[in-house]
Amino acid sequence: MPYIPFTEEQKIAANSVDLADFLRLRGEKLESAGREHKLVYYDGSGKHDSITINGSRWFDHKNQVGGGAVRFMRYFYGMDFQTAVQELLGRTVTPLSHSPPKAAVREEKPKEFKLPEANGNMHRVFAYLIKQRFISPDIISYFAKRHTLYEDKEHHNAVFVGIDENGVPRQASKRSTNSFGKTFRITCGGSDTRYSFAHFGESEKLFAFEAPIDMLSYLTLNPENWQDHSYIAMNGVYENAVLTALKNHSNLNEIVLCVDNDEGGIEAVDRLKDILGDNGYTDVKRLAPKFKDWNEDLKAQNGAEPLPAVPHKRKEKYLRQAENLEYLKCRPDKLISRICDIQKRTIQVSG
Repeated sequence: MPYIPFTEEQKIAANSVDLADFLRLRGEKLESAGREHKLVYYDGSGKHDSITINGSRWFDHKNQVGGGAVRFMRYFYGMDFQTAVQELLGRTVTPLSHSPPKAAVREEKPKEFKLPEANGNMHRVFAYLIKQRFISPDIISYFAKRHTLYEDKEHHNAVFVGIDENGVPRQASKRSTNSFGKTFRITCGGSDTRYSFAHFGESEKLFAFEAPIDMLSYLTLNPENWQDHSYIAMNGVYENAVLTALKNHSNLNEIVLCVDNDEGGIEAVDRLKDILGDNGYTDVKRLAPKFKDWNEDLKAQNGAEPLPAVPHKRKEKYLRQAENLEYLKCRPDKLISRICDIQKRTIQVSG
């Protein structure tokens, strides 16, 4: 494609396009999720709906990436910058059937779910979770005995299994146990995202975490009568497994969001509260770790250097500004006079 010298105004306009409306024109499937929309699609590993859209902004909760409209076109469709801006500005609108190969793959039949073959022992997983992650051996053994945590045979990864209401495995995620080099965490192909690694007790409380290791870390930090309550790993900040758990366990009516103490986790709290409220669950609280996540808290307790929490600077700035709006701190019938008083003081100070 020849180079097109877009103006800054054109680039801003393209990046500000309402993605929900645009994607509907392309034939994509969107579902309402509180104030946002979920993009639903299929690829070789099955159904996916981890991408949420709000206006021109989007976020992939599984891969923890997001941004504006232009970045979405490049990320999701594999377009170059020139093509992405052209499409968003409406100079060309490629039908879904003519989209790049990544979009075409999404029409494939969902992949059949199959658990990775289990290893004969869990030596590597026990060593990794205890020595590197400081997880309690008793907690590990509890889930291992229930076959929702095991070691795979091929690569000795830790496998966390999500089972349905009949005890049938429906979902699994793998976490590398490497001591050195690159680590990874992936969801097994064909997984049903309505289920995830969890424990269900008899109390009314459900604690929701971003990842299985966060959940195991919290249980290690809070071992007293932990089996009385329910816990679930969302595999990101994604609501599907939580909603299924609430539907299948009528005793649950209090949700505690134990997401990471970073920008993604802080933003997820408001989104998840909206979605849960839309489904009739209004008793929703946030329980934040002191450091970046619950495993960092556990590391700190064991003398290791933890990663610090990451404040949400934009949200903190907004809240500070809201607190400083003096004219809102008065009776409605006094609002106009209060605004005038503030304006007069501002003029006097600037004069």
